[in-house]
Amino acid sequence: MHGTARTQTSKKKKGAKAFWLKQLHTWHWVSSAISLIGLLLFAFTGITLNHAADVEGSPQTVEKSAVLPADLLKQVAADDKPDSKKPLPAPITAWVEKAIGQSGTGEAEWSADEIYLALPRPGGDGWVSIDRHDGTVSSEATSRGWISYLNDLHKGRNSGTVWKWFIDIFSVACFVFAITGLFLLQLHAKKRPITWPLVAMGLALPAILAIVFIH
Repeated sequence: MHGTARTQTSKKKKGAKAFWLKQLHTWHWVSSAISLIGLLLFAFTGITLNHAADVEGSPQTVEKSAVLPADLLKQVAADDKPDSKKPLPAPITAWVEKAIGQSGTGEAEWSADEIYLALPRPGGDGWVSIDRHDGTVSSEATSRGWISYLNDLHKGRNSGTVWKWFIDIFSVACFVFAITGLFLLQLHAKKRPITWPLVAMGLALPAILAIVFIH
């Protein structure tokens, strides 16, 4: 009877281990598939950010100018209202995008004489200025190259709400990937004695470097 009970207990333990192994492997490979391309991107841009001064190209700037049609100028004519921040009227937004080739969306700064729309973006910068007296429109667009573009995506700089959501989801996938990997290490550690020394080294090395070399 005692032998039968031990056998049943052993089978239950093996069954539970097999179940968790299957679950962990499933979650591990799914999270790795979701985060794979993102991990490659962030690993690559980790290197380029660390050597930004050496790999980023020279900024390229394009300047343009035009004049608002009279009917549109009426919508932004100078007034004595206090300075404020608000979007451009829809017709002017459409005209700016067509005539200047710049985005006309976003919160613009309205002063008594000028409307200034800042247009920061990953890997570059830009702005559009509208003179509220004579309708002169000036713009500037600067590009710092694709390396700078990828670096800004890494930092989430001027990348918008959708990209921020992507980074959050990607971070969760990486977290699941790491945690399931840790549990898989634990389950296989008995057959691989070097497992925990390697994990400890992965923790100790950056800690030692930070303590000794970063002040």
